[in-house]
Amino acid sequence: MDPLWRNIFRKTPDEDSLAYFLKHLPTFSELTIRELKLLEDMVHIRNYKADETVFEEGDPGSGMYMIRSGAVAIFAKDHTGVEEEVTRLTSGDFFGETTLTAPAPRTASARTTEATELIGLFRSDLLEMAERSPAVTSSILFGLTRVVSERLQASSNEVRRLKNQLNEQTLAETSKA
Repeated sequence: MDPLWRNIFRKTPDEDSLAYFLKHLPTFSELTIRELKLLEDMVHIRNYKADETVFEEGDPGSGMYMIRSGAVAIFAKDHTGVEEEVTRLTSGDFFGETTLTAPAPRTASARTTEATELIGLFRSDLLEMAERSPAVTSSILFGLTRVVSERLQASSNEVRRLKNQLNEQTLAETSKA
């Protein structure tokens, strides 16, 4: 094809589109354009101001949030009830994904640190999608399972590393005594 015509008919990705954003998240990276369009119709866009609570520790969990812009701090209460920041998430990060498939109380609180746009995907929407498009739902759940599995493996490796570090410190202290 003549390069002039190729340039005229070439479709460029609309980097501002919701489907483009979703495609670049690990959970949805394997979805086709058609599946992304179905997902795009299913998610909920939420806009928050700085320092707004998304959810509190102990709230019923019903789905996950993806950060399209802005930032969110995740807090957990220590044994005295004081909140400690666990992590800070930014654009492209997501949180709350474990309650998408198994509703449970939130184990931490989420609060925006600046004006933030979140994309919510909730269990009720996923269950509805399962009835209408089981193959798409399966693709989403496989993507979610892959990400949760990777996070679990990373956490296990970190626990093992910390345990080894603690054992080495204990051994060093015992040999000094």
